[in-house]
Amino acid sequence: MAAAVRIINRSTLRLGMGQQYLAFSSAAKDQTASFRAAHVLPEKVKIVEVGPRDGLQNEKTVVPTEAKINLINMLSESGVPVIEATSFVSPKWVPQMADQVEVMKGISKKPGVSYPVLTPNLKGFEAALKAGASEVAIFGAASELFSKKNINCSVEESLQRFEEVLKAAKGAAVPVRGYVSCVVGCPYEGQVAPEKVAHVAKRLYSMGCYEISLGDTIGVGTPGSMTKMLEAVCKELPVSALAVHCHDTYGQALANILIALQMGVSVVDSSVAGLGGCPYAQGASGNVATEDVVYMLHGLGIQTGVDLSKLMDAGAFICRTLNRKTSSKVAQATCKL
Repeated sequence: MAAAVRIINRSTLRLGMGQQYLAFSSAAKDQTASFRAAHVLPEKVKIVEVGPRDGLQNEKTVVPTEAKINLINMLSESGVPVIEATSFVSPKWVPQMADQVEVMKGISKKPGVSYPVLTPNLKGFEAALKAGASEVAIFGAASELFSKKNINCSVEESLQRFEEVLKAAKGAAVPVRGYVSCVVGCPYEGQVAPEKVAHVAKRLYSMGCYEISLGDTIGVGTPGSMTKMLEAVCKELPVSALAVHCHDTYGQALANILIALQMGVSVVDSSVAGLGGCPYAQGASGNVATEDVVYMLHGLGIQTGVDLSKLMDAGAFICRTLNRKTSSKVAQATCKL
């Protein structure tokens, strides 16, 4: 019998599977109504694409400005509703973001798509506004040591700095998103207490941030630790104001996101092709790949508004630019790159 079995070319098989992946994802929608009802999953999830900023900031070789602009434009065309475009930080600390003004002025802003930028202080906020930004983000941490390494001040000092940014943003009618780093673990302190995360998240929300993104910066979280952290945070602010930002260092990101969805979170940060890392968190791998998140969400029957094929094209483009392979399992399986 073995001698009669036809040998199938592996690349042909993978190509055939690649052509059918959308059908698999779409067909799964019809089978997930009971699952969603049992686990109270959201009907729609907002994807916040952080690849152009968080994904590229740690690249050792400077990425050409034109490539960044092309990436953002391709992501816009894919249907991603929010794209974190760049960061208005000092080039001394993050050289990769030195072309922030050129990027903001060069992208084609699509109606209905938001292009927030990171602003660590009032100076950065003012520069962002001058460059045409209409939404900004600030970033704190639940870990004292990480805060000192990342933004050179204590957690309390960082919150005081953010107050002037939020005051200026309110005066200019600019929405502000808040990030909390190291929500389950820190590269310097180890495990982070959920109560610390809840405290920082509550402060940012009470100061005026419309949404708080909870980041597992070094990817050590598990469904267990994610659950405990979210339970603590949800006691202090509404789940509708929360987002999750998971790195996939230990391969737990999708599982952690699913837990967050089951607990009512409906906003997920991710990075095309799984780009990313943190310059102040040694060993942290990239963010969870947007392609993988979208594939999972569509398989659960959850709407995203994202065209997965176009999203994978954007991932393939930036991977060619960086001369590297994608970290997206979906892209790998469907032979996009």
